[in-house]
Amino acid sequence: MADKRVDLKSFSGSQVGKKILTGITGLGLTLFVLMHMVGNLSFFSPDEQAYNAYAHKLMSLGPLLWAVEIGLLAFVLVHIVLGVRIYLGKRAARPVDYQTYRTVGGASKQSVASRTMIWTGVILGVFLVFHILSFKYGPGVDDGYVTTLNGEEVRDLRRLMVEKFQEPLYAFGYPIVMLLLGFHLRHGIWSALQSLGAVKPAWSPVIYSVAAVIGALIAIGFLVLPLWIFFGGGA
Repeated sequence: MADKRVDLKSFSGSQVGKKILTGITGLGLTLFVLMHMVGNLSFFSPDEQAYNAYAHKLMSLGPLLWAVEIGLLAFVLVHIVLGVRIYLGKRAARPVDYQTYRTVGGASKQSVASRTMIWTGVILGVFLVFHILSFKYGPGVDDGYVTTLNGEEVRDLRRLMVEKFQEPLYAFGYPIVMLLLGFHLRHGIWSALQSLGAVKPAWSPVIYSVAAVIGALIAIGFLVLPLWIFFGGGA
């Protein structure tokens, strides 16, 4: 058992291990944000209670939801810590950035998205804390945010969302962060698949383009809601 712990520690501390674990957690978090985006889009349902029904369904999962949230928290922390360690390792190996980015033997994947991964990641991490405090731990039934769903009084999360996104700071700050998320995913998805050995050289340009499309669609899927509400669509 001790040998296994040592092996795991050695693996997570190696450059290859850090990249693999960052890739796994990154893809897991990408799947989560995709599912979260689909849930948010239920706001556009003709049934005004659809979003509250979705939110209440999640809350009714109880211990299962808590287990998922703990797992997501672990993924976020591992992804951030390893991402920072990889960045610091690169900085230590190359204290001064190259003025130009070149590659030998193929097209470079260096881009604004790839060179700003650490910074978009930090911004997304800060935003996540702010977002959770605003919505998950924001005002609830005891604060008057209550609606009736199938004869049961539940939290009116739809009302809270409408009120938040009617404020300019939320309405425009949220889309800006979602655009950064799109940039982060553009390079992150490709990099994760490459770290896991799922990208053959011949597939690389296609995978990179697909990752860009996925990142863009997720960003758009998130940012349309606050803008729609701010400009009167959620009234």
